Formats: sequence, structure tokens, C-alpha cells
Amino acid sequence: MNQPTTILIVDDDSAIAYLLRDFFKAEGFHVLVASDANKALNIVQETPVDCMILDVMMPGRSGFDLCRQLRETSDLPILFLSAYDSDRERLRGFGLQGDDYIAKSASPSEIVARVKAVLRRCQREKPSSRVYNFGRLMIDPVAHEVLRDGCPVPFTTREFALLCLLAEHPRQVFTREQLFERFWGEIGDRQTVTVHIRRIREKIEENPADPRYIITVRGVGYRFEGVSQ
Repeated sequence: MNQPTTILIVDDDSAIAYLLRDFFKAEGFHVLVASDANKALNIVQETPVDCMILDVMMPGRSGFDLCRQLRETSDLPILFLSAYDSDRERLRGFGLQGDDYIAKSASPSEIVARVKAVLRRCQREKPSSRVYNFGRLMIDPVAHEVLRDGCPVPFTTREFALLCLLAEHPRQVFTREQLFERFWGEIGDRQTVTVHIRRIREKIEENPADPRYIITVRGVGYRFEGVSQ
């Protein structure tokens, strides 16, 4: 039998944490609960976790701080949960490579649906086996490796899958809506596409403000410039 998907809920508000736990258990998930960032970090280091729901504002270390540390070594899907639903906070969460940002006013059923959507997207993100060589830039989907001027560049799973899609279809324009629906589904903040493109450019472009590879098509979306050698 397949093992149930493990969800880690990190929230200092026990009423919210255990309410969500009950909803996820009813959907067949295995659920762990942590009341602060340090306890959550210990769980992640000792126990396989498939997805994390992370409160932003907690005593001691914030959810943003924990996410920043986890992203140094892990692509664990992380959905922020917060009472603060401003554009500034959302952009900050996506800038830290969170997979979604959910207001605490959302119903438990919606939160479960959004976790399922993130998990489905993560399962779909499997790039092709061809190696792409664009001179100073090389992309190896099998090795999950990007080389710039011969030096390896670290990428998260989502960033890598997005870069591979663009490189596999040179000069094809993808709208922001197409990219969002492919990698994030229908639920969430479409601004996350812009955030991820910016982060990719910072890693592969000599001058991110004047990109050579990922070109913005104003009012439409993005295209990849270059022919694989």
C-alpha cells in the first residue's frame, strides 16, 4: 500500500493547527503539528515531510525566517498561512520561494484544496532528458544541473522546471497565465511568476536588467532566446 502524504502544520495557535489537522486527516493525510519554527525544523530534519503549512507570525523565529533556512537545502513545498494578507507580505513570501500564500480567513476546505493543488504541481514538474547547450549556459534536465560559464548554479525544483520549459521551446512566447496555470494551478497569486522569472534571471543572466536569455514580451509574457548547440 502507498504511504499517506505527510503534512506538517506549523502554527502557535493550537485551535487553528488542530482544526486543520482534523480536516487533513479526514482527507487521508498523515498530519504532524509543531507550535514554533524550531520544533518544525527538528521534525523536518528527522521525519520525511511532503508539504508544510507555515504560519508567518510566531513567537521567536518567524515563518519567513524558517522558510529562508529550509530553502538553503530543501525544495519542500511550503504554503504560508498568515493573518496579514497585504500585497507586500505576499510578495515577500513568494520572494522566499514559498509555493503559496493563504490568508487565515480562508476556510479549512480551501486550504486543503490548495495543498492538494501544490502537491499535484510538484508531481508534474519533470523536465525532459535532453541536454541544452547555449554557449555560456548549459542545462542538463537529467542531472538537474545548470552551468553558467562552466560553474554550477543552484536552482530550486520550481525554478529549474520553469527554466527547462522555456529552454525547450525557444522563441515561443508563454503568457504569465499559461506559466501560472502550468506550475501553480488556478489558485494563488499570479505575481509569483514574475518573482520566479526575476530569480532565474539573477542566476543565469550576466545583466538581469538587460537579459539575453529570458526576454519579456510586454503585455504578454516571456520567451527564451537562444538555439541549443
